[in-house]
Amino acid sequence: MIDKNSITLIIADDHPLLLKGLYEEFTRNNYNVLGQGKNGTEALQLILAHEPDIAFLDIDMPYLTGFEVIKTAKEKGVKTKFIVLSFHKEQEYISQAKALQINGYLLKEDSFFEIERCMENVLKGEYCFSRSFEADLLKSASDDIKNLQLLTPSESTILKMVSQNKSSHEIAEALFISIRTVEKHRSNIINKLKLDPNNNTLTSWALSNKAVIQKL
Repeated sequence: MIDKNSITLIIADDHPLLLKGLYEEFTRNNYNVLGQGKNGTEALQLILAHEPDIAFLDIDMPYLTGFEVIKTAKEKGVKTKFIVLSFHKEQEYISQAKALQINGYLLKEDSFFEIERCMENVLKGEYCFSRSFEADLLKSASDDIKNLQLLTPSESTILKMVSQNKSSHEIAEALFISIRTVEKHRSNIINKLKLDPNNNTLTSWALSNKAVIQKL
């Protein structure tokens, strides 16, 4: 059983009513909330200043997204564990969370019991995703991350350019290689990512997963 009052928290959400409700729920249950952020910049400042045990962040916030806050804080060596609270259930968001090695991902529809369960897990060094996520969805997101790690540096570079909606001709010109070489790399990427081998699949997948790809 965790000592609630000894756990330090930062919470951030740009919806005042949601932020207020979350704060009241934590304080009613004797958690130690050090600060509240109304946007990504405030959240990052609070996290850097206090280095709480756990930071609860919305994903969609002004100035900096929750993912951007987490990435910056990690780069600065902060040891805080991060749990995102979001309405987003799409695989691309789960993949981003896994790519950033975020400790927990909950949905705003989850109960406070689920929030506490997640906190206990992440404090033990485990990863926790909402029980609302289907197992196949979580596995697919994990597989995407593993498959991306199979790419060579050249393939990663080309995939990043594909995710910027650049054509094979534009990529060839930018990298001073032949279109045939680009197409060969595209074919290898498709095979490694286990995508359908047609002309539009890779571009569609790359555009949908741009945020994850840019972290390669």
